[in-house]
Formats: sequence, structure tokens, C-alpha cells
Amino acid sequence: MGAVQGALVGGTAVGVTVDAVNRLTARWADAVTGGSVFSAAGVWPLLAFLADGASGAARAELADAVGLPADQAAASARELLGAMESMPGLNSALGLWTRRELAVREEWRAGLSAGTHGVLTEDLPASQRALDAWAAERTGGLIERMPVTLDEGVLMVLASALALRTEWPRPFSELRLSPDAGPWQGRQLAGLHRTGVRLDRAGVVSGPHGYVTELKVPGDNGIDVHLLLGEQRMTPGQVLGTGVDVLARRLPVVPSGQLPYGDVGPGLRVEQQRCATPQPPELSVTTVAYDMRARHDLLDLHGLFGLTTAMDTRDGHFPGISPTPLAIGQAEQSTMAQFGALGFRAAAVTAVAPVYGAARPDLRHTTTVVTARFDRPFGFLAVHRESRLILTAGWVTDPTPYGR
Repeated sequence: MGAVQGALVGGTAVGVTVDAVNRLTARWADAVTGGSVFSAAGVWPLLAFLADGASGAARAELADAVGLPADQAAASARELLGAMESMPGLNSALGLWTRRELAVREEWRAGLSAGTHGVLTEDLPASQRALDAWAAERTGGLIERMPVTLDEGVLMVLASALALRTEWPRPFSELRLSPDAGPWQGRQLAGLHRTGVRLDRAGVVSGPHGYVTELKVPGDNGIDVHLLLGEQRMTPGQVLGTGVDVLARRLPVVPSGQLPYGDVGPGLRVEQQRCATPQPPELSVTTVAYDMRARHDLLDLHGLFGLTTAMDTRDGHFPGISPTPLAIGQAEQSTMAQFGALGFRAAAVTAVAPVYGAARPDLRHTTTVVTARFDRPFGFLAVHRESRLILTAGWVTDPTPYGR
């Protein structure tokens, strides 16, 4: 493990930063009403750098959104970005572009990573193409365009990019899934299935709003995806917030191997099954593939992100960034997530379903089988395993149709 990543895992100060980012994830999840994917880890460093250069009410609001004092925000953002650069499977970057006529205070600009500063020219289409190319390059083509649009009034663009990829050491098999109840009843969905012996991959959390079933799908490079299925009455924010509390060790997970027989949690059942020979306990998982894209106008949630005062164009709010009065005119995020048979990205897999080809064997033994089914809307958190930093989060309402 690199020195920076080691600091992220073990350093108390950075642990506070990770908790602050994850808390922003939970607050953002409270505002989610339908299917969506979002990344507080992509927004948080930008808010931190803005807080460092802000004054007055804007500084206080941004510090509150960041969850740290404004005079500590930039240093924490630099440490976080440095740690993210060292995480396997994750590409991250920061970019700053300014108009030639905008004077930027050197002490603020020096706090950003080296090589991040570019120029917005008078040729707006050319500058837009350059910004779009930066977004595509930094995300490996997953996001093709910068979410903000340049016009004559834009003096500066501060942007972050992150892209993560992980593969499952044991791929899922693909199958046709047609739920017999719930919002997806009757739909033909691209289902995913696999079995294993690690019963501790699934468990139940008793949260403040109800029970949540958690399934951890480990990637091969230190990034895990946590699937979260709550009680049907629970909101996305309540389900995802429970997952955040689990990562912060504020709520315990009871592993499925320690649960009694029967329906023990949302979509989770523990039972005995007969088998021909002695078998170890088994975890059988069925879920759905999904391919999601979303675009968020952060100014629609200006209170959440501490941008209420900063949006007021009647005054300047960032004297620490530039002597020119500045306000926030645009703030947006484009996001995507793909969960497939091979990993946390799109994939196509052919599945074969073995059946008995002769007389059924004599089933004289029994074994414990845990069945987990995610066949109605559920949440997910993509998490850096060691630091527990949530990189992306989302709520799945429209899974991939079968055969697409």
C-alpha cells in the first residue's frame, strides 16, 4: 500500500474526511425520490476548495456542507484526492480553467494539484470541446462531456472526474428473471445469479427506519459494491443511510450464518435443503443487471451543497480565489453506473442451467442454504474497501431488460 493510501486508511484526520464525504452521501440520498446514481466523492473536494476561498455567509454555508472548518477544507481535499489517486481501480482528476482576464490568487491556486490549470479562450466552442475531451479522457470514455456549458458569462470552471472499474473474481451467471411480485412484476429482466460458501457476505441490519438486507459483492482490486434492500415502505434515503451507518460502524450487520431459519430479512431466507452428499452451507444470490445514467443540477439542492449564498450574483463571495467578485452560475454532475455479470460495468454473458438428466439421486443429507433476492428497487454503494470511502451511490428502479 502506498504512503498516501496508508494515510487514508490509518490517519485519524483523513478518517474524519472520509466520514464527512460519506455523510454528504447520506444527506444527498435523502433527496433521492427515483432511480438515480450520484457521487458525493466527486462533489466534496470542489466544495472544500470553494469554502477555502469564500467569505462571509457563503464560507459558513460551504463549511457546513463540507462538514469541516473552512480553514481545514482545502488541506483535507488535497489529502483525499491524493489518496484517491493511489486506489487501484480508480482514476481521479481535478481541473481548473479560467479566462485570461481573471486574476486568480496564487495562494489559492497553489493549493490545487500541479498541472491542473488551463485557459478558457475567447473561442467558446473550442474551449467546450477541450473540456469535453478532458472529461472523456479522465473517465475512460464513460462520461463524454463536461456537464457545464460555457457562455460569455463563465469566468472559471473547477471540475473533478472519477472513474472506477472492478471485476468479480467469481462472475455471475446470466438468466431471465421475471419477478412474481413488486414493482417489477411481469417484466423480463437481465437477471444475475451465483452461489458461494461465504454466508457472511449477506446479512441483516436493524436500522432506525426498519430492516435492511446487505449483500457485499467484492471486486478484485479493493473496490466492493454493497447491495442494500430495505423493507418496501422504506425510502431510498433511509435504505442508503443505513448502509452509510454500517460503513461507519454505527450499526452492526448480523451475518446470515448467524440467523435462524425462515424469512430473516428483506429478500433474505435461511432454510435447510436436502442433498445427495454432505455439502457446506451455501449462499445463493439473485439480482439484476443495471446500466444507469443521471445528470444532477446541484443548484436545485443548493442548501444541501452550501451554495445558497454563493448563487447570489448581486455580490462576490470568493475573495480568496480572485479579487474579481465571483458567484456560482452553474454546478452540475453527470454520472453513470453499470453492474453486470463480470463486474461493475457492462458485460454480456451466456448462462447454462444444468438440470437432472437421469433419475434424481437419493437425497438423504441436509445443508443450510441462504437465499438472497434483489428483485425490487434497491440501493447500492461502491466502496473503497480499506478506507470505507463511498465512491458512488445509487438507487436502482429500472434494471436492464433481458436480451438487451
